[in-house]
Amino acid sequence: MSELLQAVVAGAAPQELLALDLPSSYRAAYLVKDEVDMFEGVRDKDVRKSLHIGEMPMPEPAPDECIVAVMSAAINFNTVWSAIFEPVPTFAFLEKLGRQGPHGARHDLPLHQLGSDASGVIVRVGTGVKNWKVGDKVVVSPSYVDEEDHTSYDDGMLSETQLAWGFETNYGALGEYCLVKANQLIRKPRHLSWEEAASSTLCAATAYRMLVGSHGARMKQGDVVLVWGGTGGLGSYAVQFVKNGGGIPVAVVGSEEKARLVRAQGCEHVINRSELDLPEDGFRHPKAGRVLGEAIRSLVGEDPQIVFEYLGAETFGTSVYVAKRGGRIVTCGSSTGYKHQYDNRFLWMRLKQIIGSHGFNYHEAVQTNRLIGLGMIHPTLSKVYPLAEAAEATRAVQTNQHVGKVAVLCAAPSENMGVDDPELRARIGEEGLGLYRRWAQGGKTAS
Repeated sequence: MSELLQAVVAGAAPQELLALDLPSSYRAAYLVKDEVDMFEGVRDKDVRKSLHIGEMPMPEPAPDECIVAVMSAAINFNTVWSAIFEPVPTFAFLEKLGRQGPHGARHDLPLHQLGSDASGVIVRVGTGVKNWKVGDKVVVSPSYVDEEDHTSYDDGMLSETQLAWGFETNYGALGEYCLVKANQLIRKPRHLSWEEAASSTLCAATAYRMLVGSHGARMKQGDVVLVWGGTGGLGSYAVQFVKNGGGIPVAVVGSEEKARLVRAQGCEHVINRSELDLPEDGFRHPKAGRVLGEAIRSLVGEDPQIVFEYLGAETFGTSVYVAKRGGRIVTCGSSTGYKHQYDNRFLWMRLKQIIGSHGFNYHEAVQTNRLIGLGMIHPTLSKVYPLAEAAEATRAVQTNQHVGKVAVLCAAPSENMGVDDPELRARIGEEGLGLYRRWAQGGKTAS
């Protein structure tokens, strides 16, 4: 660990951090460009074989950028995609970015430092940065937007130049340092530890845009919302936003253990898919919609106004079927396959809408963080790994051996560090803040 990083961990003052040199390199988790073909013809594309831990060169920040000492990061499914080099190797994104002048060229390397969620401390600011300073404690929004693109002033996600940080850019979250644009930074919630703060932004803000923001389904009080994967990274936040906004969540989970967990989050209505009398090919079968629809109505008495969808090919046809007449199916991904099949009669004849939602803009990320800072939305962190085991952490997400979110300690030497307001934390309560971690450790939840 560099002298600068040691000073950050020790809580050194800004002038002390400025007096110390940036190291020329640092430890990070990365992919190697020469290995992009390693999984050709391989059935189990084990990310532990492609993710490496080693030295990354320290970049020089552009005028609108900052260097952040990463205390903790989190694993998202885009890290899995990167590590299996699908649907395309992410080095193609780095090559494209590299053609955008000298600042873009810094990203086009034979190594790709991954990661799209981080918490940490600013250690350097570019000459054009106005609102942030060395020593500020931050979380990072993964939406990487060019502020010179006029479209970004309407909605950053509509910009043709918008990128996913740590996926389509280099120097992402999974390292002792990362490189970010200043307009990615958000104040760290004072009551959270480093790993809790790092684990929320991507999934929580994605769910916020899908359900709450003006670009998504625009959930209103009393709306019944079907949430697929209610204990997953996205679903665990969706359940909270529905409850917090006066809606009625109906969570679909895969086991009775997960059903108990999501009930402990305050979700009264839960469907264990393993208990449904589904056809042999599950939710892909046309009749599955009838089975699930009956289960939903038996719980809440009506069809869902909104279906929170990100599983894709396996569930999409059923999602279209079960939505209420005039309802909305809002989708942000396709983790079980991109090619969806559904009976279009149930869409057009019943006046339903499919809403595509990708990521979130900076305003939505800040609004999400505000709700987290107020204690209205809690992190759903379940397990924490050291940086040396970042590949193991990514494998856990790849094989779905987790609930909620998985974090990685980068510079932070241990868990539960970084809480700046213990009194606020005590008022919010450990019952909600530590729910997913207790579950993962074998602790009891409410039945």
